[in-house]
This record gives sequence, structure tokens and C-alpha cells, in this order.
Amino acid sequence: MKARDVELVVVEDEEGAARACAERLVEAARAGRQIVLTGGSSPRRAYEQAAGLEPDWSRSELWWGDERCVPPDAPESNYGMAKAALLDRLREPPLAVHRIRAEAGKDDAAEEYERELDVTALDLVLLGLGPDGHVASLFPNFPTLRVADRRVVPTDAGHEPFVDRVTLTLPALCGAESVLFLVTGDSKAEAAAKAFAGDRDPSVPGSLVRAENGHTAAILDRAAAALLGD
Repeated sequence: MKARDVELVVVEDEEGAARACAERLVEAARAGRQIVLTGGSSPRRAYEQAAGLEPDWSRSELWWGDERCVPPDAPESNYGMAKAALLDRLREPPLAVHRIRAEAGKDDAAEEYERELDVTALDLVLLGLGPDGHVASLFPNFPTLRVADRRVVPTDAGHEPFVDRVTLTLPALCGAESVLFLVTGDSKAEAAAKAFAGDRDPSVPGSLVRAENGHTAAILDRAAAALLGD
């Protein structure tokens, strides 16, 4: 299949994609890596499988690529989803869990997370891909895509749910040692083709995210990979 600077891993279905993602998460956890999690339905299943494969994450630290400005126990919270699907299922929790305290408001939360992240070198960044091509809370043609001097910024919503957000920036995402996309379903096929086989394009933020000095991979089910060609 065609791709631009991305290792494509295509599996039969969503369950297989979740398993392949879980295996890479577990490998990073066992190695004591700094891991950045994402939200979404596909990652939820990957987190559940990862907890089953490895209940001891005590050598790793967890971060989040973005968060909605809601309480951590709200249904829309990326942290809340990961807590239920992964953290609450572990026998040994991570060494540290660095959630974005977005309920404080997007501006204060972004400043706080920038300070907490500081000079931390991120090892593995997990990302989904929206049908519109967005990643984390970096939305098509938003000015946040042009931020070059910060690793964390506040942003308005460009996708449901329409609440304020806090997100890592392109420099933060692309500065990771490894970037891993998890993309499933036919609703993502067009976005996947543009993000992984098309040119760099701010109308498709996923096309802008590549590990500058490391490795970028995308795990897709066949439905999501349908337009990528042979």
C-alpha cells in the first residue's frame, strides 16, 4: 500500500487493529516509556486489551495528547475513558499519570500542562484520526497548526463535542520518538488516504504529523485502508 513516510499495518478488522495497537502499547509500558494516550472508541478497546496483556505498567509514565474541558468523570473526558478502560484494570499502575486538568479552563490548563511537560522526551504518541483528518484537538486549518514555540495550547472545538479543548501542538507530537496512529472504519478511509498517502496539507492535520527523528506507523483495519491502494 502507498504511504508517505509511514509504516502501514493493515489488519482484517477493528478488533485486530485494537490488538495490534495494544501489543505496541504493552511493549512501551514494559520498557518504561513516556506514553501519550488519545481518546476515541478504537483506542478504548486497545486499552482494554493492553491491560489484559500486561497488568504491570509501573515502569511507564502516561500523558495525554488532548483533553476536553470537562470534569475527569464526565463521559466526554479522554482521561476518564482511559481510566476505565486501562488504569482501573491494572494490577500495578504507571509510575506517574499526567492528566490534563482541563476542567480548570483551557487557558490555565494549557499553561499548567506546558509546565508539567517541560523538557520531557516523549517516547510513544498514540493518535486517532478523525473523518475530517484531525488529530488530538488539532483541527483542519486552525491557527493552532502554526504554533511553533509551545508544546501545549488551548483551542476551541472543531468537532463534536463542541467544548473547549487543550491539545499538544505539532512540535510536541512530531518530537516524539515514535508516532502511532490507530484508524478503523470506513468513515475514516478518505481521511486515511489523505493523511498517509497525500501531500502535507493543513486541511488534513494528520498529514502533518510524522516523528521527525524517529518512526511513524499507522495501524488500520481493511475498511479504513480501502482507499490507500496497493
